[in-house]
Amino acid sequence: MIPLSLATLADVPADVARPTYDRSNLRAGILHIGVGNFHRSHMAVYLDRLMNMGLAHDWAIVGAGLRAGDADMRDRLAAQDWLTTVVDRDGTGESARITGAMVDYCPVDPAAILAAMSDPLIRIVSLTVTEGGYFLGRGGAVRLDDPALHADIANPDAPKTVFGLIIAALRQRRDAGQPAFTVLSCDNVQGNGDITRRVTLAVAEAQDPELAGWIAAHVAFPNGMVDCITPRSGPRELALVQDCFGVRDAAPVVCEPFRQWVIEDHFPAGRPPLEKVGVTFVDDVKTHEIMKLRLLNASHASLCYAAALMGYAHVDQAMADPVLSGWLKALPTRETIPTLEPIESVDYAAYLDSVLHRFGNPAIADTIARLAQDGSDRQPQFILPTLRDALARDLPIDGLALELAIWMQFCSAPPIPLEDPMAAALQAAAQSGPQAFLGQTAVFGHLGQNPRLRAAVAAAYEGLQQEGVEAMLSRYLTTAPTNQVSA
Repeated sequence: MIPLSLATLADVPADVARPTYDRSNLRAGILHIGVGNFHRSHMAVYLDRLMNMGLAHDWAIVGAGLRAGDADMRDRLAAQDWLTTVVDRDGTGESARITGAMVDYCPVDPAAILAAMSDPLIRIVSLTVTEGGYFLGRGGAVRLDDPALHADIANPDAPKTVFGLIIAALRQRRDAGQPAFTVLSCDNVQGNGDITRRVTLAVAEAQDPELAGWIAAHVAFPNGMVDCITPRSGPRELALVQDCFGVRDAAPVVCEPFRQWVIEDHFPAGRPPLEKVGVTFVDDVKTHEIMKLRLLNASHASLCYAAALMGYAHVDQAMADPVLSGWLKALPTRETIPTLEPIESVDYAAYLDSVLHRFGNPAIADTIARLAQDGSDRQPQFILPTLRDALARDLPIDGLALELAIWMQFCSAPPIPLEDPMAAALQAAAQSGPQAFLGQTAVFGHLGQNPRLRAAVAAAYEGLQQEGVEAMLSRYLTTAPTNQVSA
């Protein structure tokens, strides 16, 4: 068993790819906040591939983090010289590569992170802080009264949050006459760059309106769409890397082989030539984001509650059920794809097929319970926008209404724990009937009052009570889609 480090790279088995570049020649260009599994399966892999081509050696990554768990990650990576074993795994086998694009990791200390962020060599500050890290209320307003943000507003020279640090570093750069860095969100959130900009400017405005104006004029916040199914690592993943590849890695990543990254090409301080390793640069990422949200994320949402009610625990097992896999093919084909605007060189049907194939990957072992979390947040993002468009254009909604009715049944009598910040309210409303469930304005807004939707969900829910989930899904698959045309 070979412990992973720079000193042992030459001893790693030949079937494990490793850096072909001299890491001593790398220079930092990116500071990334939130060095979790997704970052190391996604951005770090793209950069490693680029560096193996002899490019972007001045764009190495410096890691950073502010959570208690980040200190543990830093310690584990430090012991192996910031190297990570990334295993791409599907039903046919696995392949491993050791990535070396990270060259340092700041101590988990705001002052150390601020110093690194202020270094003029850093031209991109990227982040994966999850949706909850953006301090947004349910309506999208920035929660400036959050204690952490409030403290940063009151003490701008001693920031403790990601946004306080970004603002403080930009202030130092402005005062020193240095160019601003680009702020690049890599979170799976629609309009992630716009959200990052909005939060940054709101905090900066509360601190110093003049500085907020300078940031608005000089700092880029490109939107991006990211995709790679990457579960958490545990004993199973550590054992896999050891048993299959003979490498002892304290923090490996096991993920699917598929990766996608679409970014708006707005980097005033420069960027690595990631297009050479498959990243797509566009003027506006919105259409790609909508495609992913409505076909991939929405399909997860459409699967999980039905699968849970039918007794499935893992995604690949559910996808092996012909009724569930047929449902995930028919619903978006009939009701979602017709709402989407065309994208040049993109075949939506082929994209959907690739999504469903990925869901069936038995090597990832993604869980239904994970997908079923936080429905009060996910349904408004992934399902309701399609419903609004379909209703506005008099398109079919039978399947979308059935999806909501299935979620309602799940909330009414959850077969697995109902993990949602609105769990109590969801369960009470679901047990009171479809009108009460759709009447939750915190979830549905005004959409829940739409007469056509209310009638369709009520009919679907009645069918579920009489016939069950599997029978209602089968009926949907064998019934021609219906439509209501405006008079």
